[in-house]
Amino acid sequence: MKQAGSPTPSAVHLAAGAAETNANAEANRHPALIALDWGTTSLRAYLYDVSGKVLATRASTAGIMNLPRSAEKGGFDAAFEDACGAWLDAAPGTPVIAAGMVGSAQGWLEAPYVDAPANADALVAGIVRVEAACGATLHIVPGVLQRGELPNVMRGEETQIFGALGQDAGDADSGKRALIGLPGTHAKWAVVQAGRIERFHTFMTGEVFGALREHTILGRTMVTPDLPDSEAFLHGVNIARDKGQAGVLATVFSSRTLGLTGQLSREQQPDYLSGLLIGHELAGLEAVLKQQQSSLAGQSLRLIGNEALCERYRVALTQFGCTQAELVKHATERGLWRVASQAGLVNPAAHAAHAG
Repeated sequence: MKQAGSPTPSAVHLAAGAAETNANAEANRHPALIALDWGTTSLRAYLYDVSGKVLATRASTAGIMNLPRSAEKGGFDAAFEDACGAWLDAAPGTPVIAAGMVGSAQGWLEAPYVDAPANADALVAGIVRVEAACGATLHIVPGVLQRGELPNVMRGEETQIFGALGQDAGDADSGKRALIGLPGTHAKWAVVQAGRIERFHTFMTGEVFGALREHTILGRTMVTPDLPDSEAFLHGVNIARDKGQAGVLATVFSSRTLGLTGQLSREQQPDYLSGLLIGHELAGLEAVLKQQQSSLAGQSLRLIGNEALCERYRVALTQFGCTQAELVKHATERGLWRVASQAGLVNPAAHAAHAG
């Protein structure tokens, strides 16, 4: 006979289940990885739990060209300590992975490029290690080099691309060809197939816009608007698409002359110039794709980067017949986690098996 006040079997089972759930939740809160997206002008750090969830982030202006002191005087150590020191104090021995310009020739330790075509395993094989003053070991992910008459390189974008492909093996290793765009200072367009970066193209659109806006006569008549002017932007895109056969050098002066003739206000000129340059970028990409028996028209592609900038590209792409451009969020975090997992720095599969 069951004694009065003793728990029923179902209550015991529920209590055990709750205890296991709480134990798993507690395990998940324990830091499992520190990952760094360390570029030229900024450093962003992520702290993950064992399931790949980001527990905390830190942002810093201490990019490799903006360290708190020179590299020779421990600038990299100082920036790393400032961003991640508290995390390592709380969880000593947490593995650390880093991607971006930190692995360049001007970085903490050079991680030689791996050759395209390149998959995630190639990145793992190219990881180099540097020991920080605090005793932590940074695992630095290499960039990708495309050899040829006009070589091309990327550092940091490769990790984002593998994050965009997804952590599911069926997606990552699909034989379907995909086009991934990464708008920015040096915009990248990568063709990915069977889980590999097959080839990619770089357009210095963002940097050229900044240079023209700030350092040429074009900027003299421009005024930054309170809100973006979509009409002026699309005007620029379509001029590049329809009238840009002679190239950007033959059309870019129109951002001034349209102002001089009263067809563009001072506030419209920056958006027109932006649209013109992005339009020339997409026209150039279209020309390259046609050489490869492909086209932007009807293309289903993914965009990675600043949401507002990616939205500009999405709008511009519609003028080239591409109406399916998906914004991929958190590609950097997902990519760093994926490479760390394949490098054996974390073991999410073991955690999943234990949790199950």
